[in-house]
Amino acid sequence: MTARVSIVVPAYNATGTITECLNSFAAQTYPVHALEVFIIDDGSTDGTPEFIEQMVGLWAENKPRVTVLRQAHQGPAAARNRGAAAATGDFLLFTDADCVAERDWVEQMIMPFQSDEVAAVKGAYKTRQRSLVARFAQAEFDARYRLLAAARYIDVVFSYSAGFRRDLFIGIGGFDTSFPVADNEDTELSYRVAAAGHKIVFNPGAIIYHRHPATFGQYLRKKHSRAYWRMMVYKRFPGKAVRDSYTPQSLKIQIATIYLALAGALLLPVTTGGSYAMMVAAVIFAGTVLPFVWQLPKQDVALKLVSPFLLLCRATVMASGLLRAMPRLLGSLWV
Repeated sequence: MTARVSIVVPAYNATGTITECLNSFAAQTYPVHALEVFIIDDGSTDGTPEFIEQMVGLWAENKPRVTVLRQAHQGPAAARNRGAAAATGDFLLFTDADCVAERDWVEQMIMPFQSDEVAAVKGAYKTRQRSLVARFAQAEFDARYRLLAAARYIDVVFSYSAGFRRDLFIGIGGFDTSFPVADNEDTELSYRVAAAGHKIVFNPGAIIYHRHPATFGQYLRKKHSRAYWRMMVYKRFPGKAVRDSYTPQSLKIQIATIYLALAGALLLPVTTGGSYAMMVAAVIFAGTVLPFVWQLPKQDVALKLVSPFLLLCRATVMASGLLRAMPRLLGSLWV
């Protein structure tokens, strides 16, 4: 018997991206009679729900059923939870309105659930973008996927390509709606699932195509936000700040070297120790950069050349994001 699958997609002002997303669902190799799609419009102002309804109204009969649900603007966590509540599938698959699924994405996401002990599945990102920043972002994902692939079980499942047993998702409370934006609400849910003893696996064959940040400014803003909201998650799961299955230890070292270099710079007017601290920070940082650069595609010389600079910028903005989170974290200690 074919398992019933529900795809849940939050959408906010998504008329520019949702066409490709929906078309990728219509082209899935999974049996159409066992597939349903829920698009949850999160208070769009660009006519997203009407656009979707008009589009799927022209679909042939051999396409999955698409249901559009509407809510006032509450954020993607609330939207996904609403879709999950309406879903009838045995399994819930989550992705985003700016994502395009490979034709066998549903099959690949469902495959690991053949093992009864698997509670959740994480898929993988790819991109067709050719900008230097987007290629760098993809290289970051690829490096992290190598970490995940080396583990039998993992502790992260991100909402761009996430699968859950529906009963588990409902029972554990779904996404935490106190996260107002699409940033680390999936990490919090992942850690909660793993902490409850449920098994999460990574399937690199479950491919979603995504539009990564294409400009330097977009990339830096995203990394700053990622660091800030990850600290909100670490407040609940402090042990994950030491190690999880997804975050390279080299990234934490790089961020630490930024703080060390900053401390050295502040000490320069009063002691020569400041210059030594800055030199030590530079040497350590360089040592963490080399393995990343070595694993980049040999033919992409431009990416190899610019990656050390981008890694330095990433560490700097993430260090600033962690600092921005500190007042909120420290304030909670005194409540």
